[in-house]
Amino acid sequence: MSTRSGGTPAIGAVVTAMVTPFTADGAMDLDGAQRLARHLVESGTDTVLVNGTTGESPTLHGQAPWELLAAVKEAVGSDGTVMIGTGSNDTAKTVATTMQATDAGADAVLVVTPYYNKPQQNGLVAHFRAAAEATDLPVLLYDVPGRTALSLSVATVTELSGLPNVVGVKDATGDIGKAADVRLATLDAPGGFDLWSGSDEVNLPILAVGGIGVVSVSAHLAGPEIAEMVRVFPTDPARALELHLRCQPLHRALFIESSPAPLKGALNQLGLPAGPVRGPLADASAETVKAVLGAYEAIEAKR
Repeated sequence: MSTRSGGTPAIGAVVTAMVTPFTADGAMDLDGAQRLARHLVESGTDTVLVNGTTGESPTLHGQAPWELLAAVKEAVGSDGTVMIGTGSNDTAKTVATTMQATDAGADAVLVVTPYYNKPQQNGLVAHFRAAAEATDLPVLLYDVPGRTALSLSVATVTELSGLPNVVGVKDATGDIGKAADVRLATLDAPGGFDLWSGSDEVNLPILAVGGIGVVSVSAHLAGPEIAEMVRVFPTDPARALELHLRCQPLHRALFIESSPAPLKGALNQLGLPAGPVRGPLADASAETVKAVLGAYEAIEAKR
């Protein structure tokens, strides 16, 4: 398991944003979630993330996220940690969900930038501060402007890095220059502050500007390659580049259509638990699933 720069065990270097398996009629498949979580930790995942975007969190209601968390924690056991997404665009709801995650036994929480209502940066600071102060768990910020319509400024991330349990940021901005600015600005964060890639296609560039790991979708299918890439980068960057380029067609194929539909289609074909997506998403086309499987098979052929 990876550790924070300050030495406290926290979020692993390879985090997989797990899909939520559903049955054919759309019900949550907890047995499937347990089997998939075991597949992930046996394929190089350190931390399983549930109730994230890839897990179709907007469609999980009531007790569903907590039932999923309990099932995945049971399946993972001592072989990894389990993080849960608790963010929303309502500060009070985010605080309540983060508190519930603490009581439910999560190992860490992921808090996304509020979406749709586009708060000011000082509002974002207050939002994340309130969430962090509601728990003693490690808190990972999630900066994904492509889904939220705004981004955390470098100054905002820097201010939040001073909170003792805000351990880092999942950077899904695609802006490597900004990621480098964030890493530079947070080098002296009192409790340590780390950077994870939130977009598989830039996993290696994020590592190159000081990232310590990835929050991956592709690790469902290329877990061993992604884990090795992260592990060897400090000592063998040429090997890390080889592995990253090998996985790049998969990274691209998984987003031909809205995620996680392409991934779920491929998992179903490979006999791994996934099932359909829930509306308003639509299941991926046969052509897209074929592209994902082709990229996966090219990786598998070199194992």
